[in-house]
Amino acid sequence: MTRKKLDRLFIVLVTVIAFGTPLVLHSPTYLHILVLLLWYAYITTTWNLVGGFAGVLPLGHAAFIGIGAYTSTILWLQYGISPWIGMFIGGILAAIVGILIGLPTFKMRGAYFALATIAFGEGIRVTVENIDRIGPLVLNGPRGLQIPPSNTGLIQFMFNTQTPYYYIILIMLVLALALTNYVARSKLGYQLIAGGEEPEAAESLGVNVARAKLAAMALSSFLTALAGTFYAQLTLYIYPKSVMSLDLSFEIAFIALIGGRGSIVGPVLGALLLRPVSDFSRIYFQDTLPGLHLIIYGVVLILVMFYQPRGLQEPLTRVYNRFANRLTQKDAL
Repeated sequence: MTRKKLDRLFIVLVTVIAFGTPLVLHSPTYLHILVLLLWYAYITTTWNLVGGFAGVLPLGHAAFIGIGAYTSTILWLQYGISPWIGMFIGGILAAIVGILIGLPTFKMRGAYFALATIAFGEGIRVTVENIDRIGPLVLNGPRGLQIPPSNTGLIQFMFNTQTPYYYIILIMLVLALALTNYVARSKLGYQLIAGGEEPEAAESLGVNVARAKLAAMALSSFLTALAGTFYAQLTLYIYPKSVMSLDLSFEIAFIALIGGRGSIVGPVLGALLLRPVSDFSRIYFQDTLPGLHLIIYGVVLILVMFYQPRGLQEPLTRVYNRFANRLTQKDAL
Protein backbone atom coordinates (compact mmCIF):
# COMPACT_ATOMS: atom_id res chain seq x y z
CA MET A 1 0.00 0.00 0.00
CA THR A 2 1.39 3.39 -1.01
CA ARG A 3 1.14 6.50 1.14
CA LYS A 4 -1.38 8.05 -1.25
CA LYS A 5 -3.63 4.99 -1.01
CA LEU A 6 -3.34 5.00 2.77
CA ASP A 7 -4.35 8.66 2.93
CA ARG A 8 -7.35 7.98 0.71
CA LEU A 9 -8.32 5.00 2.86
CA PHE A 10 -8.16 7.18 5.97
CA ILE A 11 -10.37 9.83 4.36
CA VAL A 12 -12.87 7.19 3.28
CA LEU A 13 -12.93 5.72 6.80
CA VAL A 14 -13.55 9.13 8.39
CA THR A 15 -16.28 9.87 5.82
CA VAL A 16 -18.03 6.54 6.47
CA ILE A 17 -17.94 7.13 10.24
CA ALA A 18 -19.22 10.71 9.87
CA PHE A 19 -22.11 9.84 7.56
CA GLY A 20 -22.94 6.59 9.34
CA THR A 21 -23.10 7.94 12.90
CA PRO A 22 -26.85 8.83 12.85
CA LEU A 23 -27.61 5.28 11.74
CA VAL A 24 -26.32 3.85 15.02
CA LEU A 25 -26.77 6.83 17.38
CA HIS A 26 -30.46 7.27 18.13
CA SER A 27 -30.31 9.51 21.21
CA PRO A 28 -31.75 12.97 20.31
CA THR A 29 -29.60 14.61 23.00
CA TYR A 30 -26.29 13.22 21.81
CA LEU A 31 -27.23 13.76 18.18
CA HIS A 32 -28.01 17.40 18.98
CA ILE A 33 -24.58 17.72 20.62
CA LEU A 34 -22.99 16.32 17.45
CA VAL A 35 -24.95 18.79 15.32
CA LEU A 36 -23.62 21.68 17.40
CA LEU A 37 -20.12 20.20 17.26
CA LEU A 38 -20.25 20.17 13.46
CA TRP A 39 -21.75 23.67 13.48
CA TYR A 40 -18.84 25.01 15.52
CA ALA A 41 -16.37 23.16 13.29
CA TYR A 42 -18.02 24.81 10.29
CA ILE A 43 -17.98 28.40 11.60
CA THR A 44 -14.40 27.98 12.83
CA THR A 45 -13.41 26.71 9.38
CA THR A 46 -14.99 29.76 7.75
CA TRP A 47 -13.29 32.02 10.33
CA ASN A 48 -10.01 30.32 9.46
CA LEU A 49 -10.14 31.69 5.91
CA VAL A 50 -9.33 35.13 7.24
CA GLY A 51 -8.22 34.48 10.83
CA GLY A 52 -5.82 31.71 9.84
CA PHE A 53 -4.44 32.36 6.38
CA ALA A 54 -4.47 36.17 6.51
CA GLY A 55 -2.54 36.27 9.79
CA VAL A 56 -5.02 38.51 11.61
CA LEU A 57 -7.23 37.85 14.64
CA PRO A 58 -10.86 38.89 14.01
CA LEU A 59 -12.90 38.75 17.20
CA GLY A 60 -16.29 39.90 15.95
CA HIS A 61 -17.32 37.09 13.62
CA ALA A 62 -20.50 36.37 15.59
CA ALA A 63 -21.94 39.50 13.97
CA PHE A 64 -22.01 37.69 10.62
CA ILE A 65 -23.80 34.72 12.20
CA GLY A 66 -26.39 37.17 13.48
CA ILE A 67 -26.76 38.87 10.11
CA GLY A 68 -27.43 35.53 8.45
CA ALA A 69 -29.86 34.39 11.16
CA TYR A 70 -31.87 37.61 11.26
CA THR A 71 -31.99 38.06 7.49
CA SER A 72 -33.40 34.62 6.69
CA THR A 73 -35.74 34.66 9.70
CA ILE A 74 -37.22 38.08 8.86
CA LEU A 75 -37.67 37.15 5.21
CA TRP A 76 -39.38 33.89 6.21
CA LEU A 77 -41.65 35.35 8.89
CA GLN A 78 -42.67 38.57 7.14
CA TYR A 79 -42.50 37.74 3.45
CA GLY A 80 -42.72 33.95 3.27
CA ILE A 81 -39.36 33.67 1.47
CA SER A 82 -37.79 30.22 1.87
CA PRO A 83 -34.95 30.05 4.43
CA TRP A 84 -32.76 28.55 1.69
CA ILE A 85 -33.12 31.74 -0.35
CA GLY A 86 -32.84 33.91 2.76
CA MET A 87 -29.67 32.04 3.66
CA PHE A 88 -27.87 33.28 0.55
CA ILE A 89 -29.34 36.78 0.78
CA GLY A 90 -28.01 36.96 4.34
CA GLY A 91 -24.64 35.69 3.10
CA ILE A 92 -24.43 38.44 0.49
CA LEU A 93 -25.39 41.07 3.05
CA ALA A 94 -22.78 39.73 5.48
CA ALA A 95 -20.11 39.80 2.75
CA ILE A 96 -20.89 43.48 2.09
CA VAL A 97 -20.69 44.26 5.81
CA GLY A 98 -17.44 42.26 6.04
CA ILE A 99 -15.89 44.36 3.27
CA LEU A 100 -17.04 47.59 4.94
CA ILE A 101 -15.49 46.42 8.22
CA GLY A 102 -12.30 45.25 6.52
CA LEU A 103 -11.63 48.48 4.63
CA PRO A 104 -10.60 50.46 7.74
CA THR A 105 -9.54 47.61 10.05
CA PHE A 106 -7.06 45.87 7.73
CA LYS A 107 -4.91 48.99 7.93
CA MET A 108 -4.39 48.19 11.62
CA ARG A 109 -1.96 45.66 13.07
CA GLY A 110 -1.97 43.21 15.97
CA ALA A 111 -4.15 44.03 18.96
CA TYR A 112 -5.54 47.15 17.30
CA PHE A 113 -7.16 45.04 14.57
CA ALA A 114 -8.63 42.62 17.13
CA LEU A 115 -10.04 45.46 19.22
CA ALA A 116 -11.51 47.13 16.14
CA THR A 117 -13.33 43.95 15.13
CA ILE A 118 -14.66 43.58 18.67
CA ALA A 119 -15.98 47.14 18.49
CA PHE A 120 -17.70 46.54 15.14
CA GLY A 121 -19.20 43.23 16.26
CA GLU A 122 -20.48 44.60 19.55
CA GLY A 123 -21.76 47.71 17.79
CA ILE A 124 -23.91 45.58 15.49
CA ARG A 125 -25.22 43.51 18.42
CA VAL A 126 -26.09 46.53 20.55
CA THR A 127 -27.83 48.18 17.59
CA VAL A 128 -30.00 45.13 16.94
CA GLU A 129 -30.68 44.74 20.66
CA ASN A 130 -32.02 48.28 20.95
CA ILE A 131 -34.14 48.47 17.80
CA ASP A 132 -37.61 46.98 17.54
CA ARG A 133 -38.19 47.90 13.92
CA ILE A 134 -36.32 49.21 10.88
CA GLY A 135 -39.01 50.46 8.54
CA PRO A 136 -41.16 47.42 7.69
CA LEU A 137 -38.62 44.99 9.19
CA VAL A 138 -39.44 43.79 12.71
CA LEU A 139 -36.40 42.92 14.89
CA ASN A 140 -38.10 42.83 18.32
CA GLY A 141 -35.00 44.18 20.06
CA PRO A 142 -33.74 42.01 22.95
CA ARG A 143 -36.82 39.77 22.72
CA GLY A 144 -35.63 38.35 19.42
CA LEU A 145 -37.59 36.39 16.85
CA GLN A 146 -39.36 33.06 17.19
CA ILE A 147 -40.03 30.81 14.21
CA PRO A 148 -43.36 29.02 14.71
CA PRO A 149 -43.32 25.33 13.82
CA SER A 150 -44.96 24.79 10.45
CA ASN A 151 -44.98 22.10 7.79
CA THR A 152 -41.76 20.18 8.05
CA GLY A 153 -39.64 19.32 5.05
CA LEU A 154 -36.52 20.19 3.12
CA ILE A 155 -38.10 23.19 1.38
CA GLN A 156 -39.16 24.71 4.73
CA PHE A 157 -35.74 23.86 6.26
CA MET A 158 -37.60 22.44 9.26
CA PHE A 159 -37.54 18.85 10.51
CA ASN A 160 -38.99 16.77 13.33
CA THR A 161 -35.72 14.97 14.11
CA GLN A 162 -32.06 15.92 14.44
CA THR A 163 -30.86 13.60 11.66
CA PRO A 164 -31.59 15.92 8.68
CA TYR A 165 -29.90 18.82 10.49
CA TYR A 166 -26.90 16.58 11.10
CA TYR A 167 -26.49 15.73 7.43
CA ILE A 168 -27.04 19.32 6.27
CA ILE A 169 -24.37 20.77 8.56
CA LEU A 170 -22.04 17.84 7.78
CA ILE A 171 -22.31 18.56 4.04
CA MET A 172 -21.77 22.27 4.72
CA LEU A 173 -18.63 21.42 6.70
CA VAL A 174 -17.27 19.13 3.98
CA LEU A 175 -17.82 21.84 1.35
CA ALA A 176 -16.17 24.46 3.58
CA LEU A 177 -13.14 22.21 4.11
CA ALA A 178 -12.90 21.54 0.37
CA LEU A 179 -13.07 25.29 -0.33
CA THR A 180 -10.45 25.98 2.34
CA ASN A 181 -8.16 23.40 0.78
CA TYR A 182 -8.68 24.98 -2.65
CA VAL A 183 -7.97 28.49 -1.33
CA ALA A 184 -4.85 27.26 0.49
CA ARG A 185 -3.44 25.95 -2.80
CA SER A 186 -4.57 28.90 -4.92
CA LYS A 187 -2.94 32.21 -5.73
CA LEU A 188 -5.18 33.90 -3.16
CA GLY A 189 -3.96 31.52 -0.45
CA TYR A 190 -0.30 32.23 -1.19
CA GLN A 191 -1.01 35.96 -1.18
CA LEU A 192 -2.80 35.71 2.17
CA ILE A 193 -0.01 33.70 3.77
CA ALA A 194 2.67 36.03 2.41
CA GLY A 195 0.70 39.11 3.43
CA GLY A 196 0.05 37.73 6.89
CA GLU A 197 3.67 36.83 7.63
CA GLU A 198 5.61 39.60 5.84
CA PRO A 199 3.20 42.22 4.44
CA GLU A 200 5.93 44.71 3.49
CA ALA A 201 7.95 42.08 1.63
CA ALA A 202 4.83 40.78 -0.11
CA GLU A 203 3.83 44.26 -1.25
CA SER A 204 7.34 44.91 -2.53
CA LEU A 205 6.91 41.86 -4.78
CA GLY A 206 3.67 43.21 -6.22
CA VAL A 207 1.15 41.45 -3.98
CA ASN A 208 -1.93 43.56 -3.19
CA VAL A 209 -2.21 42.45 0.44
CA ALA A 210 -5.22 44.62 1.26
CA ARG A 211 -7.22 43.30 -1.70
CA ALA A 212 -6.38 39.69 -0.84
CA LYS A 213 -7.48 40.17 2.78
CA LEU A 214 -10.71 41.85 1.68
CA ALA A 215 -11.46 38.93 -0.65
CA ALA A 216 -10.87 36.49 2.22
CA MET A 217 -13.01 38.59 4.54
CA ALA A 218 -15.90 38.68 2.06
CA LEU A 219 -15.73 34.93 1.50
CA SER A 220 -15.45 34.20 5.22
CA SER A 221 -18.33 36.54 6.09
CA PHE A 222 -20.57 35.01 3.41
CA LEU A 223 -19.98 31.44 4.58
CA THR A 224 -20.29 32.35 8.26
CA ALA A 225 -23.68 33.95 7.65
CA LEU A 226 -24.95 30.66 6.18
CA ALA A 227 -24.34 29.11 9.60
CA GLY A 228 -26.59 31.78 11.13
CA THR A 229 -29.54 30.62 9.05
CA PHE A 230 -28.83 27.00 9.97
CA TYR A 231 -28.78 27.88 13.68
CA ALA A 232 -32.04 29.81 13.41
CA GLN A 233 -33.78 26.88 11.73
CA LEU A 234 -32.30 24.44 14.25
CA THR A 235 -33.38 26.31 17.39
CA LEU A 236 -36.43 28.17 15.96
CA TYR A 237 -35.62 31.11 18.24
CA ILE A 238 -32.94 33.77 17.97
CA TYR A 239 -32.09 36.88 19.94
CA PRO A 240 -29.01 39.15 19.78
CA LYS A 241 -27.00 37.49 22.56
CA SER A 242 -27.61 34.01 21.18
CA VAL A 243 -26.18 34.71 17.71
CA MET A 244 -24.08 37.87 18.09
CA SER A 245 -22.49 37.64 21.52
CA LEU A 246 -18.86 38.42 22.19
CA ASP A 247 -18.58 35.04 23.94
CA LEU A 248 -19.42 33.30 20.68
CA SER A 249 -16.78 35.29 18.78
CA PHE A 250 -14.16 34.41 21.42
CA GLU A 251 -15.22 30.75 21.35
CA ILE A 252 -14.65 30.58 17.59
CA ALA A 253 -11.17 32.06 17.95
CA PHE A 254 -10.33 29.73 20.88
CA ILE A 255 -11.30 26.64 18.87
CA ALA A 256 -9.18 27.76 15.90
CA LEU A 257 -6.14 28.65 18.00
CA ILE A 258 -6.24 25.40 19.97
CA GLY A 259 -6.85 23.24 16.91
CA GLY A 260 -4.35 25.05 14.72
CA ARG A 261 -5.20 28.25 12.85
CA GLY A 262 -4.08 28.38 9.24
CA SER A 263 -4.40 24.61 8.79
CA ILE A 264 -7.15 22.66 7.05
CA VAL A 265 -8.14 20.28 9.85
CA GLY A 266 -7.21 22.48 12.82
CA PRO A 267 -10.71 23.97 13.31
CA VAL A 268 -12.27 20.49 13.21
CA LEU A 269 -9.78 19.12 15.75
CA GLY A 270 -10.39 22.09 18.04
CA ALA A 271 -14.14 21.58 17.87
CA LEU A 272 -13.80 17.84 18.54
CA LEU A 273 -11.80 18.60 21.69
CA LEU A 274 -13.58 21.63 23.09
CA ARG A 275 -17.24 21.33 22.15
CA PRO A 276 -17.96 18.14 24.18
CA VAL A 277 -16.27 19.78 27.17
CA SER A 278 -18.42 22.88 26.71
CA ASP A 279 -21.69 21.00 26.22
CA PHE A 280 -21.26 18.66 29.17
CA SER A 281 -20.07 21.46 31.47
CA ARG A 282 -23.21 23.40 30.55
CA ILE A 283 -25.41 20.37 31.15
CA TYR A 284 -23.98 19.49 34.56
CA PHE A 285 -22.63 22.80 35.93
CA GLN A 286 -24.64 25.59 34.28
CA ASP A 287 -26.72 26.26 37.39
CA THR A 288 -23.82 26.28 39.83
CA LEU A 289 -20.88 27.40 37.65
CA PRO A 290 -22.13 29.39 34.66
CA GLY A 291 -19.38 30.24 32.20
CA LEU A 292 -17.23 27.29 33.30
CA HIS A 293 -16.67 26.25 29.69
CA LEU A 294 -14.94 29.57 28.93
CA ILE A 295 -12.63 29.06 31.92
CA ILE A 296 -11.79 25.58 30.63
CA TYR A 297 -11.18 27.07 27.17
CA GLY A 298 -8.78 29.60 28.68
CA VAL A 299 -6.82 26.94 30.59
CA VAL A 300 -6.58 24.67 27.54
CA LEU A 301 -5.56 27.61 25.36
CA ILE A 302 -2.74 28.55 27.75
CA LEU A 303 -1.46 24.96 27.83
CA VAL A 304 -1.63 24.56 24.06
CA MET A 305 0.04 27.90 23.37
CA PHE A 306 2.80 27.04 25.84
CA TYR A 307 3.54 23.52 24.62
CA GLN A 308 2.14 23.50 21.06
CA PRO A 309 1.95 27.11 19.79
CA ARG A 310 0.95 25.94 16.30
CA GLY A 311 -2.05 24.04 17.67
CA LEU A 312 -2.96 20.41 18.16
CA GLN A 313 -2.93 19.61 14.46
CA GLU A 314 0.89 19.66 14.42
CA PRO A 315 1.57 16.82 16.96
CA LEU A 316 -1.40 14.81 15.66
CA THR A 317 -0.09 15.16 12.10
CA ARG A 318 3.34 13.95 13.23
CA VAL A 319 1.78 10.90 14.91
CA TYR A 320 -0.22 10.07 11.79
CA ASN A 321 2.82 10.53 9.54
CA ARG A 322 4.91 8.17 11.69
CA PHE A 323 2.17 5.56 11.67
CA ALA A 324 1.67 5.90 7.91
CA ASN A 325 5.39 5.73 7.17
CA ARG A 326 5.88 2.60 9.28
CA LEU A 327 2.90 0.93 7.67
CA THR A 328 3.99 1.73 4.12
CA GLN A 329 7.59 0.65 4.89
CA LYS A 330 6.36 -2.72 6.21
CA ASP A 331 4.31 -3.23 3.06
CA ALA A 332 7.33 -2.36 0.94
CA LEU A 333 9.42 -5.00 2.72
